[in-house]
Amino acid sequence: MNMKTRTALLTSLLMTSLTTSLQADVSGNIAVEGRYFSHNGLYPLQENSNVSISLQPEFRKRWDNDRKSFTFIPFYRWDNNDDERSHGDIRQLDTTIATGDWEYQAGISKVFWGVTESQHLVDIINQTDSVENIDGEDKLGQPMLRVSRIFDEGSIGLYVLPYFRERTFAGASGRLRTPLVVDTDNPRFESSDDERHIDYALRWNHTFDAVDLGLSYFDGTSREPELQQVGASLVPYYRQIQQVGLDLQYTSDSWLWKLEAIRRENADTGYNAAVGGFEYTFVGINDSSADLGAIAEYHTDSRDKLATSPFQNDIFLGARFTLNDAQSTELLAGTVFDLDSNSKTLRIEASRRIGDDIKINFEAQAVTDTDATDDPLLHSLRADDFVQLEFQRFF
Repeated sequence: MNMKTRTALLTSLLMTSLTTSLQADVSGNIAVEGRYFSHNGLYPLQENSNVSISLQPEFRKRWDNDRKSFTFIPFYRWDNNDDERSHGDIRQLDTTIATGDWEYQAGISKVFWGVTESQHLVDIINQTDSVENIDGEDKLGQPMLRVSRIFDEGSIGLYVLPYFRERTFAGASGRLRTPLVVDTDNPRFESSDDERHIDYALRWNHTFDAVDLGLSYFDGTSREPELQQVGASLVPYYRQIQQVGLDLQYTSDSWLWKLEAIRRENADTGYNAAVGGFEYTFVGINDSSADLGAIAEYHTDSRDKLATSPFQNDIFLGARFTLNDAQSTELLAGTVFDLDSNSKTLRIEASRRIGDDIKINFEAQAVTDTDATDDPLLHSLRADDFVQLEFQRFF
């Protein structure tokens, strides 16, 4: 048993004992996931299929009329192919205290900012756990102190982030990886404090009738590393950045209009990026309980081909189908079109419950028409089309 596994298991046992003594509510899930890749891998050691098992228990305790709470959510995944994907994390381990119009939070937690579907530009507090999935939805727990002032129609919050979490990357035998393996053991930092640099963030949000508005500011270590080639591997380099963010959503009957925009600067340069669009929902299709949402979003990035994200001049078109049945059946399908290189990314996500305790999740992704010069990020995934099936058991 390696050190990462021992640490994760010992932490879980210790905190399970602690939360049991606090008589916490216990829930969570255990899941089995299978992936199948339709093409042979581009690199040695890569397999066409793999199986993994994940465990995420949740311990929650509330008292003093819900003004105080304690939450602990550990996570662990074992993967049969990629040692880097076999990893543990504390998604949340914090205490929250509310008194009057003020709220205080301390520990390890997760914060989400954003309104758009295909990319979350303003979401910057938590680091991406990219060995879980490359869609950016899975996040590592972030050590933080938060102080928030609650108003009738919004809030303002100050975040102090005393420790930085490095991004996870697939190993040599993993799929959905860069052409050169990322050396996560030797990261580089612009700050002399390395991962102990203290970051700060501030966010104000308010609801004006049908408009939800958020303004944010971040000063600290970038969650998105620059990958620098050193020998036969890539080394992550984490810059110091300042980012101003805007997220806006307008609701009008069946329409949702959405916008996220940022200005990000470092010591050498700066850039602007935005994603905006709409979602229109057809309610009660054919007099049924099912709803169908049509989604369209446009992405722009002033760095153009120098962007470290594949979304620099792209359109996302998608559909969200919800049965609104007892089994919570949902499906989301979408395609991203690159208007410069004509590359396309297709993605499907679906889920359905079976009984009270089982949930089936389906996912598929395909990348087509990529070009090594115009789309190097997507071109490295050209052989990694996959389908994935996951069975979750909740307790």
